[in-house]
Amino acid sequence: MLPKNEQAIVQTLRPSVKAPVFPSNSTEFINVMAHYHRAEIARMAGWRDRIDRTTNWAITVVAAMLSVSLSTSTAHHGVLIFAMVLVLLLLVIEARRYRFFDVYRNRVRRMERNYFAQIFAPEEGTTDDWVQKLGEDLRRPLFLTSTSEAITRRLRRNYCWMFLILLFAWLVKTTFIRMQENAVDAHIVGSLGEWVRNVAIGPIPGWAVIAGLAVFYGWILYATLRKPKGEGELAFGNVHV
Repeated sequence: MLPKNEQAIVQTLRPSVKAPVFPSNSTEFINVMAHYHRAEIARMAGWRDRIDRTTNWAITVVAAMLSVSLSTSTAHHGVLIFAMVLVLLLLVIEARRYRFFDVYRNRVRRMERNYFAQIFAPEEGTTDDWVQKLGEDLRRPLFLTSTSEAITRRLRRNYCWMFLILLFAWLVKTTFIRMQENAVDAHIVGSLGEWVRNVAIGPIPGWAVIAGLAVFYGWILYATLRKPKGEGELAFGNVHV
């Protein structure tokens, strides 16, 4: 137990905790909006940078695997299938990052559409509901995009082209060059049966590999072309990421 004089010293040195001060006039409110808008821009830009990094990794994987597989006729076509798996993994990672990015982008666009746009070019019909929705989102943040929708958006932007390039390279590798132990014996595949045997991977028969790739690319086509749910990226203008 401290003496009274020491307790008084401790109470004096201890920082006081005060209730938060809310804006009391228009000037203070404008300052709050400006600082908050800048903070959300920074968070959005941070997640946008993480999305770009994942895309760069995927492009690097595609370029590296194409170089390894197509550089010589003795390289196995399974390298390209392995590249498809890696790109799929990066797509899933990027879709997760995109869901976080979409939350912060929605907040920024909500403020820009309903507050800043009204300052520069006022329009009739704009209500104050956006303030309530923004407050609810800050109290209980929720994802606005499902994982499947995020995968669809990223496929449309970048990844569908990477998968198409890998598929084309795989077809070239398995159709035009028969797998041999050395480059001297390599020749063009002459029949469907030879191609089916050529695409086999170890104990996995060729027809199973073809069926697996057909199902996989059927899903890629469906996920890329399916109709988005909700407002989507293009609900307010045609600028998207």
